[in-house]
Amino acid sequence: MTTKEVWTFYSDDLKNFILSKVKNSEIADDVLQETFIKIHTSIHTLKDLNKLKSWCFTIARNSVLNYWKTTNQTFEIANFESETNISINNHTEKDCLRGIIQSLPDKYRKPLFLSDIKGLKQQDIAIKLEQSLSTTKSQIQRARKLIAKGFIDCCGFKFDKKGNLIGEIQDKKDCK
Repeated sequence: MTTKEVWTFYSDDLKNFILSKVKNSEIADDVLQETFIKIHTSIHTLKDLNKLKSWCFTIARNSVLNYWKTTNQTFEIANFESETNISINNHTEKDCLRGIIQSLPDKYRKPLFLSDIKGLKQQDIAIKLEQSLSTTKSQIQRARKLIAKGFIDCCGFKFDKKGNLIGEIQDKKDCK
């Protein structure tokens, strides 16, 4: 599939999605342009065309996150993730991650977001959250462990001999 075909099929949906996040039409156009540059330069890496729509929305979501990061503006990750409704038929790692992050207690979600999404240093996070550096470090580590546990409990992943998370997504009826 060509970039032009992707534009024809998904540009309106992607623009609406981006606009719902940045609330400014001109900025949304810029982020959409950045998104399609990334799509154009990476479309050859997409192996399964059935995942094209979710792949495009993932690129758009990351472009929005980059916009927020470069403008040093903050937003609540729980709201951002819960508003990202992409209608696809396949259950993916992103679906699991979204639910797992939403289920994290706030005291773990905030430092994880500031560290792993915003890219702040842990010392800066500790100052921002008005807590000790050791507390911040342990909350971030605990959040990462809870995410791994969520993938194990909900999505059927497991650890390999080196401690890496491996597996295939499995739909479990008891998964929340």
